[in-house]
Amino acid sequence: MKVVNVKKVMKVHFQYVHCLLYLQYLHAHAFCSSQLFQRDPTSLRFAELRRAGPFFHSTCMHFVVLSSSKGTTFQAVLDALKDGSLHATCAGLITDRADRGCLSKAKAAGLPSIVLTEDPFRDRIAFEKGLDEAVRGLFERAGARAGQELIAAIGWMWILSPEFIEKWKNRIINVHPALLPTFGGEGMYGLHVHEAVLKAGEKESGVTFHLIDSGIDTGKILLQKRCAVERGDTPATLQKRVQALEKEWYPKVLQMIDEGVLKV
Repeated sequence: MKVVNVKKVMKVHFQYVHCLLYLQYLHAHAFCSSQLFQRDPTSLRFAELRRAGPFFHSTCMHFVVLSSSKGTTFQAVLDALKDGSLHATCAGLITDRADRGCLSKAKAAGLPSIVLTEDPFRDRIAFEKGLDEAVRGLFERAGARAGQELIAAIGWMWILSPEFIEKWKNRIINVHPALLPTFGGEGMYGLHVHEAVLKAGEKESGVTFHLIDSGIDTGKILLQKRCAVERGDTPATLQKRVQALEKEWYPKVLQMIDEGVLKV
């Protein structure tokens, strides 16, 4: 009877599996890098991918940011892209007005940006038609494949229609400045949320990252992070603490979705 050297067989098997994983990495790496290189061969994201080790994982996720804000949390996302802690690709920014602070941050980072020209108060259908076209245009320009797209609402002030949400079902995420399902719904935005938390005598608050569905703050919860409500807090001081959580965790949530740790 022939004696099998188990250790030798296991070593060969391990080397074979390692080789397959490395070939899979090279395939994904070549796809992601080629698209990034075609758009910007000097980009920090391309350099980061090129330096990645053999067990680098990425779905090559592309995301478009919707923002009506100063862009504080958006800047945190840009910083994470720059330092390599966020591996996804930002396809660009869409905003509703040319004087939004987020726009200057996108331009400073060299990202494509679009300012919607339709007036949402006068013609909401035309506004969302323009929004949909802008989103698709940015994804197409970035070379995103079907299933790789994500829309990240960061300080977006407009409630999206059921028709728009259906087109991008389970592909739109948002952050709410409270621990849903409490303190959500109509009127719960800005300082109003923190006023309600303090009035209710809550001991803690936080942020909720969730999918956007046809309701208001009713989509699937992806992640929640908490902070204490301190004695003497005002709506403004509590807001500052909650916003710090938003800045810290929005880039991390995007990375977790890219890695498949969070399922959308």
